[in-house]
Amino acid sequence: MLDLLAVGGLVLLRDSVEWEGRSLLKALIKKSALCGEQVHILSCEVSEEEFREGFDSDVNNRLVYYDLFRDPLNWSKTGEAFPGGPLGALRAICKRTDSGPVTIALDSLSWLLLHLPCTMLCQTLHALSRQDVCPGDSSPVRQVRVLGLLHEELHGPGPMAALSSLAQTEVTLSCTMGQASAHIHCQRPRQRPTHQTQLFSILPDFSLDLQEGPPPESQPHLDPHTPPTAGSTAPWARSDYQSHLL
Repeated sequence: MLDLLAVGGLVLLRDSVEWEGRSLLKALIKKSALCGEQVHILSCEVSEEEFREGFDSDVNNRLVYYDLFRDPLNWSKTGEAFPGGPLGALRAICKRTDSGPVTIALDSLSWLLLHLPCTMLCQTLHALSRQDVCPGDSSPVRQVRVLGLLHEELHGPGPMAALSSLAQTEVTLSCTMGQASAHIHCQRPRQRPTHQTQLFSILPDFSLDLQEGPPPESQPHLDPHTPPTAGSTAPWARSDYQSHLL
C-alpha cells in the first residue's frame, strides 16, 4: 500500500460518511515529513491548531502551512489572506517548492471544488502534480505528490470524473467488518491499471498500522467511481455536511 501511495502525481483520498479520510491524510503527511520531504499543507476545513494536533515537534517543524480556514475569502481585510484567494495559495505552493521530493496535502479538495470552477482547479492540479517546472518558475521539481482529500458524496459525476482523469492513484476508504479498508486503484502511463485492498488502522500518533487481509485474488474489485456507501444508510445527510463546508 505504501509503495503504491509513494509514487508522485495526484492521489485522491476518497472518504465518505462511512469512514473519514483526514486521519489517513495525516498519517501519510507524517511519513513524508519523517522521510525528509518538503511537506506543504493547504488547510481549508479545520484550524491549524487542530490539524497539527497529534504530530510531534519533529513532524510539525517540517510542515509549511497555508491557512485558508480562518479567512479564506479575505473578508476581514487584514492583509493576512493570500493574494488571489485559494488559487493564489495553490500557486504560492507551486513557487515555493525546491528540487527534491515534495508532498502537497489539500484538506480538502472538496472545499476547493465547491469554491472554484472545476476547469480552473483541474488545470492548477495538473500544474502542481504533473509538470516538472511550475509556470513562471525555473526551479525543477524532481517528484511532486499531491494528496487530495475528497468527500465524494458532495460532488456529481462530472467533477468526480474530471478529477479521476487527473489522478495517478485513487484510494476509496470504507469499512470491512468494523475495520478500515483502503481500496487502491492505480493508473500509470503505458501500464495496466492495478487494484489492491488493504486493511489498516491509524495509531494515536498518526502512525499507519497495516493489517493482514485476504489475498489479492480473493479481493472484490471496487469501482473507484462507485460510492462505498451505496445502498447503506448514512449517519448524517449530505446536505448537512455540504452546508458545513460552505
